[in-house]
Amino acid sequence: MIPRYSRPEMVAIWSPETRFRIWFEIEAHATTALSELGVVPKEAAEAIWQKGSAATFDVARIEEIERTTKHDVIAFLTHLAEIVGPEARFVHQGMTSSDVLDTCLSVQLSRAADLLLADLDKLLAALARRAMEHKYTITIGRSHGIHAEPTTFGVKLAEAHAEFARNRARLLAARREIAVCAISGAVGTFANIDPAVEAYVAERLQLAVEPVSTQVIPRDRHAMFFATLGVIASSIERLATEIRHLQRTEVLEAEEYFSPGQKGSSAMPHKRNPVLSENLTGLARIVRGMVTPALENVALWHERDISHSSVERMIGPDATITLDFALARLTGLIENLLVYPENMRRNLDLLGGLHNSQRVLLALTQAGMSREDAYAAVQRNAMRVWEARGDRAGLFAANLKADADVSARLTDAEIDAMFDDAYHLRHVDTIFERVFGPAA
Repeated sequence: MIPRYSRPEMVAIWSPETRFRIWFEIEAHATTALSELGVVPKEAAEAIWQKGSAATFDVARIEEIERTTKHDVIAFLTHLAEIVGPEARFVHQGMTSSDVLDTCLSVQLSRAADLLLADLDKLLAALARRAMEHKYTITIGRSHGIHAEPTTFGVKLAEAHAEFARNRARLLAARREIAVCAISGAVGTFANIDPAVEAYVAERLQLAVEPVSTQVIPRDRHAMFFATLGVIASSIERLATEIRHLQRTEVLEAEEYFSPGQKGSSAMPHKRNPVLSENLTGLARIVRGMVTPALENVALWHERDISHSSVERMIGPDATITLDFALARLTGLIENLLVYPENMRRNLDLLGGLHNSQRVLLALTQAGMSREDAYAAVQRNAMRVWEARGDRAGLFAANLKADADVSARLTDAEIDAMFDDAYHLRHVDTIFERVFGPAA
């Protein structure tokens, strides 16, 4: 991933230095386990740990060797032998390359998931704080982009909080599923290495044991992991899209923070564009684009092939680095989001109270009118307001009062009572309790 959309801690997980360090730990732990089984001299296992732990693996040297071997694990083992000396002949006993590569990937994805879980916690905290701040900030709800009935800006943010809480639970489950170790040798039968070695390495690396590895860890695990990242990315885009719509000039109910000295356009000095939200939309597309290759990696030939390898070398770093950056950017966006309650009120009043149409419809049915007749009566009065030009304040209520069919069922006072917006917010507390608990 390019530095522009990368954060150092996540990038470090995927660096060659980190990868080779994990490879060494897998090999060294396996050698220690073999020494306890009497397969490898204990002195050799101790020497491997001592010399390897103190070493700095030379990435350039490993790459130089690989240009000859055309095999990355062999190149690493050759370099390790240069560091360790004669005892290196006991490294990789009964193992195959996938034991190292797949177990390492499990460690890296687990560490990446831990950073993403921390990112989600920060985002959830920001959403909770802003939701509480605007719990009763009334705004018009929209369906199909058209005014519907009132909600609150806090409810909008509570909805996002609930969605990202589900995403956190999904990621936690995906982390558990991907955190497995395979040290089972060629075709996964343990013919040349005891299953106890796998259990030992798994415990030391805080992984579970893969029940049947067939030489590689089954890729349905990885597919679920990347699919989960794709779902999280879609949730990011959904919230970013909401903010983009709310920042439109004609709406302007919320707006990204515009810092001093920031420029919105090279041509038009007046512009304040939703660049963060638009950027998040693009980043979400990148992460989702990596889900299909992960799904296609599930179908490998027989016990293994390496058609998945090139894919994972790209999507592992890129998906996690991109999502880490996107979650951090979204958190900052929410923390600094400018909210304009007065504009929300202005927009709410644009259609002269039409957002109460359902309440009038229900009142007419309760008063004895058929639903079909009630709908027709409310709609014809609503359409007159919809088509009116200029100030529509009070127009819907006035139309209803002047309609003979409506006034035959409802008094003027009863109609006026239906234009109290507090009615629409009666159950906001219930929604917040469901999302945040009884203290909300």
